[in-house]
Amino acid sequence: MALLDVRNLKKVYTTRFGKHQVQALSNVSFTIEEGEFVAIMGESGSGKTTLLNILAALDQPTSGEVLLAGKSMTSIPEKEISAFRRDQLGFVFQDFNLLDTFSLRDNIFLPLVLAGKSYKEMSSRLLPIARTLGISEILDKFPYEVSGGQKQRAAVARALITHPRIILADEPTGALDSRSSDELLNLFGEINRQGQTILMVTHSAKAASHANRVMFIKDGEVFHQIYKASKSRHEFYQNISDALTVIATGGDRRE
Repeated sequence: MALLDVRNLKKVYTTRFGKHQVQALSNVSFTIEEGEFVAIMGESGSGKTTLLNILAALDQPTSGEVLLAGKSMTSIPEKEISAFRRDQLGFVFQDFNLLDTFSLRDNIFLPLVLAGKSYKEMSSRLLPIARTLGISEILDKFPYEVSGGQKQRAAVARALITHPRIILADEPTGALDSRSSDELLNLFGEINRQGQTILMVTHSAKAASHANRVMFIKDGEVFHQIYKASKSRHEFYQNISDALTVIATGGDRRE
């Protein structure tokens, strides 16, 4: 059974006065297996942000279904959705979403505090994650005292500390310089090799080349997908760039 099973998603937005409808997603179906690292790419307005919001249980589809480990996310009662999102999903955002009045340690602890975990359990969970991410020495610093790359590492630690089924990353390298981006993507690769499932939305072919599979969204549908398989990262990067060119120039849909 797939970890994430997306079935025939459709999303239609109605304008303020109900005069017009905009179809953001048409008929999106795909699966993600446990332990995969998948990137989603597409031009602005292609529907990838809408898709991510639905997968994050932040929005509801007009029709279709999303199952995580066999459980329908689209049928979870509203009063339970926040706890489900906190316990099952990890989030990494472009702008870090850290609280400046909290130390990095307290920012990372926040989802576990909300879940009512003890300080002893929170600390025991944090130690190995902090070592893996190389932030053990800066946990007592505040976000404004560290670099963008260090902030994003703290955000990744916050996503990992709940032991989520899947990490959803939205343009995680968008606010980082080239060196910090490379370091973060290498960390994602290491985390994935340890078994963590990752779904990343990105505009960057370089970032996507770190994934094992790339799905391309166009006009609200899955237009094409490619697998890394035994390719080198450079070869995979070239495949991704070629696919983006086909999409940008109006090429035919490929399965």
